Amino acid sequence: MKSCRRYVSLASGALLLSFFLVFPAFAEEAAKQDPADSPTGVIFRWLNFLIVFGAIAYLIAKHGGAFFSANAKEISASIVEASAVKAEAERELAQAQAKTESLDRDLEKMREDAKQNWAAERERLRTSSVAEIEKINQSAVAEMAASERAAQQQLRHVAAALSVERAAALVTSRMNPEIRSKMFQSFLDKLERGVN
Repeated sequence: MKSCRRYVSLASGALLLSFFLVFPAFAEEAAKQDPADSPTGVIFRWLNFLIVFGAIAYLIAKHGGAFFSANAKEISASIVEASAVKAEAERELAQAQAKTESLDRDLEKMREDAKQNWAAERERLRTSSVAEIEKINQSAVAEMAASERAAQQQLRHVAAALSVERAAALVTSRMNPEIRSKMFQSFLDKLERGVN
């Protein structure tokens, strides 16, 4: 920044110096009609051009190198910084792509695991269902056998009850009062013997 101010002040000084050098030529020019056409006018024009060009060239050579060097260093630093930022961005992009690929692989692995788990679960359910059906069949067979036994037992009870009822009816129909009194007497005798 200092070199820029110095450059501007030197350029302003050179411009002011050239003005004072050219001013007498302007004053003289107003007095003459066309001094530029004279050989002295041409020489002064070339001399003026050389002085201004030399002053500018001197200032550029003296202070321009530092200015352009500082500017080049600044640009170089910006390029280095931009390169570092670009490298970091490329590294982050590579990481993001690696993560994306990793996610794709993980997703595919999860799909495969889910398929395997689903197949295992389906097989477990099928096996469990077959075992459950077998248990139900065995339970049904056992229940049917128990129902059959209960029905047979009930049928025996009914048959026995009917047999007893029929026998009682038959005994009652064949029994007369004399047989009854003998039976009663026999019962009493047995009771008497049992008490003694």
